[in-house]
Amino acid sequence: MNLVWTIAKRELGGYFTSPVAYVFLVIFLLLAGFFTFTAGAFFERGEAGLTAFFAWHPWLYLVLVPAVGMRLWSEERRSGTIELLLTMPVTTAQAIAGKYLASWLFLALALALTFPVVITVNVLGNPDNGTLLAGYLGSLMLAGAYLAVSCMTSAMTRNQVVAFILSVVLCLFLILAGFNPVTDLLVRWASPAFVDTVAAFSVITHFDGFQKGVIDSRDLLFFLSVIGFALFATGAIIRGHRAG
Repeated sequence: MNLVWTIAKRELGGYFTSPVAYVFLVIFLLLAGFFTFTAGAFFERGEAGLTAFFAWHPWLYLVLVPAVGMRLWSEERRSGTIELLLTMPVTTAQAIAGKYLASWLFLALALALTFPVVITVNVLGNPDNGTLLAGYLGSLMLAGAYLAVSCMTSAMTRNQVVAFILSVVLCLFLILAGFNPVTDLLVRWASPAFVDTVAAFSVITHFDGFQKGVIDSRDLLFFLSVIGFALFATGAIIRGHRAG
């Protein structure tokens, strides 16, 4: 774990040595505010909750998380530093875990900076802060799942734009599998069991429970499974490049 944490600190520090991290944080907070208060009609809802805030996260992260994850391995491959990294006394798994942890912590920081929204809803009403906390946990797991997919696509190519596009496409599939218009369309020609199976692979299906304040072990297991599979695939891809 010491090696993983060392790599994570190096990567996390790298985010803040350029203005890219600050630009991302500003854009994320502005978009989160816009979707919550304008598109989500926060004040018109008249409810003490953050439904308007969390409901947009699957779509907000669809572009922003791949933008963070696309450079994880693409940049290493493009600059040739991946060979240097993998010749150091660290395993491939440790390198992947360290780089992934750094990016996830960065996304957690971005999410934590939305605390004024929590203060606002507490000032205006009397919300169930346990439900809000569950929503934040679900949002963090959602971001982690998208990030793991972005990590995998980043390992596939040295071109960051290609990695970004592949991430968006895969994450979009994870949304649409449980998106109501899509499931309503599937119901017309497929059996309910088939539709339920497809919806079970959707992040929306598993994120909904967190928004309602329900922390279900099955939902946690889903996100952890997506993260675990994507990082395992990342390792296989990198070891393939290493062998080649």
